[in-house]
Amino acid sequence: MSEIPNHPGAPSRAGVIFDRDGVLNVDHGYVHRQDQLEWTPGAREAVARLNRAGLAVVVATNQSGVARGYYGLDDLDEFHEHMQLLLAEVGGRVDRFYAAPHHEDASVAAFRHADHPDRKPNPGMLLRAMEDFGLDPTRTLMVGDRASDLEAARRAGVHGALYTGGDLEAFVVVELASMGIEV
Repeated sequence: MSEIPNHPGAPSRAGVIFDRDGVLNVDHGYVHRQDQLEWTPGAREAVARLNRAGLAVVVATNQSGVARGYYGLDDLDEFHEHMQLLLAEVGGRVDRFYAAPHHEDASVAAFRHADHPDRKPNPGMLLRAMEDFGLDPTRTLMVGDRASDLEAARRAGVHGALYTGGDLEAFVVVELASMGIEV
């Protein structure tokens, strides 16, 4: 694997960008309350392992439930804080949550947008995460459970991997190894 030259401003950090519902937690549909949080197998362990290895760990999640008026941004923030508390129990943390609360059929006018740059399959959240954390696109993995996640990864120029279930920690270790990154 070729290395990006070490010069000021060159992205060099490895990272994993996770979709949330269906990857880190079971997707029960518009998950936003603490009692709805059910981790996928190995999810918390995967995050903690990546943290110990020094990789950036971020979440990029479409949240059309906000646009549809099912819950608000405060509810989303509270849910993510709850996830952080439970991750901390195993030594893990998400460095940042990026959420796209937009949808073309939104009942909340502020979030009505036909093709918002952040809503996957658009790469806005991924590109922002890469800039915010100095991520090298050749050393960045996007883990999603839908074609739109993989398309966002492709558009952002990062490796995309389709998670279809099973032990998320083992899945991430294998995917990163295929990119030449050992964790």
